[in-house]
Amino acid sequence: MFLEVQNLLTGEELSHLRGLAGRLTFVDGRQTNAHSKVKNNLQLDYADPGYAESSTLLHTALARSPEVQAFAMPKVIARPLMTRYAPGMNYGAHSDSAFMMVDGQVLRSDLSCTIFLGDPSSYEGGELAVRLGERWVEFKLPAGGAVVYPSTTIHEVRPVTTGERLVAITFMESRIPDQMQREALFQLNEVAATEAFNVSWESRTRLAYVSGLLTRMWAR
Repeated sequence: MFLEVQNLLTGEELSHLRGLAGRLTFVDGRQTNAHSKVKNNLQLDYADPGYAESSTLLHTALARSPEVQAFAMPKVIARPLMTRYAPGMNYGAHSDSAFMMVDGQVLRSDLSCTIFLGDPSSYEGGELAVRLGERWVEFKLPAGGAVVYPSTTIHEVRPVTTGERLVAITFMESRIPDQMQREALFQLNEVAATEAFNVSWESRTRLAYVSGLLTRMWAR
């Protein structure tokens, strides 16, 4: 199951991040995955003083998003990292590491997230493609949009042919580790919210009670 969020970032935030990207230092993306044979991109240098500013802005946007919070139920969100793809760059099919070091602590990557910073009309190619069975589902959202998807999926970034693809990526450890349980809770809570005024107060209370029970049972 995927979540698409439109307008995760405001226009002002987008302009600020693009301005940062234009003057900050980007390095070979393989610096954090030296043995990868399919990673061919650039990423913001962690040592650049502007990294903290960009990651804080992006992290704040994710934390304030009700859609992201309801879908991911995040316990920890890794600091987002801006990445760029020039013509000829791509990231071949891969799945994300199960565990990552984040600020000196181990994060279990339950969900991955791509935040689109560039106008989709400004570059050709560069779609995020996630394999779903025998099919590939492609995402190329408007600037400021984000897609959240299971880190267990095989996915890739298609080759960029013209222009530049500018995005930010991050990973989330959910309070509900099991994907099926998390999706069941998300659907239950969505129905409860949508139908809140179509059912009795007693039924609303019972739905909230069930949701609370399941959350307590499954949370880690």
